[in-house]
Amino acid sequence: MGRRFQELVFTPLVKQHQQERGSRRQYERMAEQSPSGSALGPDEQAFIALRDSFYMASVGETGWPYVQHRGGPKGFVRVIEPGLLGFADLRGNKQYISLGNFDHDARVALFFMDYPNQTRLKVLGRVEVHEHDSQAPALIESFRPEDKSSVVERVILIHVEAFDWNCPQHITPRYTAEEIQEVIAPLTERLAKLDAENARLREELRARSKIERA
Repeated sequence: MGRRFQELVFTPLVKQHQQERGSRRQYERMAEQSPSGSALGPDEQAFIALRDSFYMASVGETGWPYVQHRGGPKGFVRVIEPGLLGFADLRGNKQYISLGNFDHDARVALFFMDYPNQTRLKVLGRVEVHEHDSQAPALIESFRPEDKSSVVERVILIHVEAFDWNCPQHITPRYTAEEIQEVIAPLTERLAKLDAENARLREELRARSKIERA
């Protein structure tokens, strides 16, 4: 856990609960040993590059948090530089809740999940929206996905403030269709070979049976 993450989320009330429940000293030691910067390192950058989805929380004018899911091909969230992420915001159901929340408060929390390996990376940042400004056309074009049917409405940049690798405990492993196919590919290949071998043997038996009846 980075020291900056603790500075942002370990408020006095949070620390009070940690003290009452016996974990405060543990996190104090972690803070003493943690780096103070917010830049994403090689491990964080590689992890994000392999994700095909993430969850993003924002806060609206009523004070209620709102969590939105974003998905795409692996690497659709780009690490532009160690402290800056970006992704194409595609046209969806046109509710624009997150977009309105950004106008109220630019702060967001992101969860990047690797369910098979029970790994979670949390990122805190501030949003920068590019839709009608002078930078938008070039950014939208550079983030345009291969699927031309997807309409890119804007590009969202996220300036990283802090990050934390979370405990794997209680993360239920889940697998995408692609990940399952990768695992069972050797079995599928083996079954195909066995089917071909069985077909060849049946044909040999039919041919032998014809010879014996002749």
